[in-house]
Amino acid sequence: MIRDVLNYLFVFILLVLTQVVILNNIELGGYINPYLYVLFILALPFETNENLVLFLAFLIGLTIDIFSSTMGFHTSAAVFMAFSRKYVLKLIQPRGGYEFGTTPSLQHMGLSWFMTYAVILVVLHHLFLFYTETFNFSQFFSTFGRVIVSSIFTLILIFIVQLFNYNPNTRK
Repeated sequence: MIRDVLNYLFVFILLVLTQVVILNNIELGGYINPYLYVLFILALPFETNENLVLFLAFLIGLTIDIFSSTMGFHTSAAVFMAFSRKYVLKLIQPRGGYEFGTTPSLQHMGLSWFMTYAVILVVLHHLFLFYTETFNFSQFFSTFGRVIVSSIFTLILIFIVQLFNYNPNTRK
């Protein structure tokens, strides 16, 4: 139990540092803004209490906002993503349900399931983040373009991280 908490604390710190030090400085043409920190919310175990997921999303969003000076945009988008997570998990739940002690990862759930899960939640996060940031429908299509391109880039980074953690000998 304590080992799991320490692992998640390490992942939290690593993702925040990666986001703040490296990824916040990547902005190609004003369209590509990768947000790898969402992987923390995606990777929480299935049996994690919904209130804890919301609190952890609030915490990571607030941390990113503090370091990025973005006035709560990441906090609200992360909490929205965490709130949507339980509905997405119900929507794409396998026939036999989720196994206790597993995480929503490429390793445990397979490529098709993980891709569906990650794409839905990352796009929801980015839609909420960019439209809240813009708060203007006169730039609807340019904002939507940012959402799509940034989502693709974020998903590529998420899949790369998942592949680094993939061990074909321990798949279910």
